[in-house]
Amino acid sequence: MSSSASRPQVVKRSWLICLTLVVLSVLASLLIGAGDVSPGRSAQALWSGADSEARFIVMELRWPRTLLGAMVGMALGAAGVILQSATRNPLAEPGLLGVSAGASFAVVLAISLGSSAATLNLGVAVAGALAGCFLVLLVTQLRGIGSDPVRLILVGAAFTSMLMAISTLILLSDQRSADEMRFWVIGALAGRPTETAYSSAPGVLLGLLLMLPLIRPLAALALGERVATGLGHHPQLTRMSALVCVAILVGTATAAAGPIAFVGLIVPFVARRLVGPDIRRTLWLSLLIGPIIILFADTISRLVVKPYELPIGVVTAFIGAPILIAVVRGHRLPTL
Repeated sequence: MSSSASRPQVVKRSWLICLTLVVLSVLASLLIGAGDVSPGRSAQALWSGADSEARFIVMELRWPRTLLGAMVGMALGAAGVILQSATRNPLAEPGLLGVSAGASFAVVLAISLGSSAATLNLGVAVAGALAGCFLVLLVTQLRGIGSDPVRLILVGAAFTSMLMAISTLILLSDQRSADEMRFWVIGALAGRPTETAYSSAPGVLLGLLLMLPLIRPLAALALGERVATGLGHHPQLTRMSALVCVAILVGTATAAAGPIAFVGLIVPFVARRLVGPDIRRTLWLSLLIGPIIILFADTISRLVVKPYELPIGVVTAFIGAPILIAVVRGHRLPTL
C-alpha cells in the first residue's frame, strides 16, 4: 500500500529533478565554452548585452548549438524508448543496431554522388535510417537472433562497422568533399547554423506526433504478442509503425548533428530507473532526459581538451559504454 502510494510521488520528484537539470544544462551550454569568454562574461552578455563580443558568441554560436542539442536529444531519446519497446529488447539502440549508421551512410553516399548536403540531407538521412530500421525488423524475425538481445547487438554492431568502414573509404577517396563528409562520420553540434535547428524541427515534430498513437499498442506489446492481440492491437503493424517513427526521428537527428551513439541506450535506461518500465511514463520523461544528456555531453566536450573540442560522440560513448556493460552483465535483462 505504501509502495503504491509512493509511486506518484517518485514520478513527480523525477519530473522535478529532470526539469531542473534541463534548465541547468541549457545554462551550462550557453555560459561555458572552449574559448576565452568566461562564464561570467557570458552571463553578463546574456542578461545585459553590454559585451558585444561575448553576446555574439552566446547568441550567435552557443544558442543555435544549444537549441539543436535539445532537439537532437529529444529525438534520440524518444527513438531509443520506442525501438526498445518495439523489439522488446533493452539493448536496442539506434546507434548500436545500425539505424544511425544507415542514415549517415546514405548522406555520405549522396554527397559523393554530387548531391548537395544543404538541400538533400534530411530526406536522404531518413531514407537511410528507414533502411536500417527494416534491417533490424528482419533480424528480429530470425530464430535465435531476434530473441537474444546480446546476439542482436552483435549483428547490429557488425552492420554498423561495415557501413562506417564503407563511409570512411568514400571519404578517403573523395578529397574534394572530405571535409563536408567527415561530419557525417564523426557527428558534432559545433558550427551548425541556426537554420539547421529550424529546418530539423518539422522532422522531430512529425516523429513525435506519429509516436502518440503508438503508446497504447506498445504498452500492450510489452505484455506479449498474444495479450496485445487479445486487446485488439496488431503487433506486426505496431512494430512497422514504430520503426517508421524511429527512422524519422533518428534520420532527422543524424541529418542535423551526424551519428551520435549511445544516447538511445542511456535515456531509456535512466528513465526506467526513475519511473519504472511503463512506456507511458518513460517515453514522456525521455523528452527531458535526452536533452540533458546531449547538452551536458556537449558542454564536457568543450572543456576536456581546451581550447579544442572533442566530438560529442566520444563523450556519450564514455557514458554509454559502462551502462551497456552493466545491462549485459546483470543477472537478468530489465523487463520492458
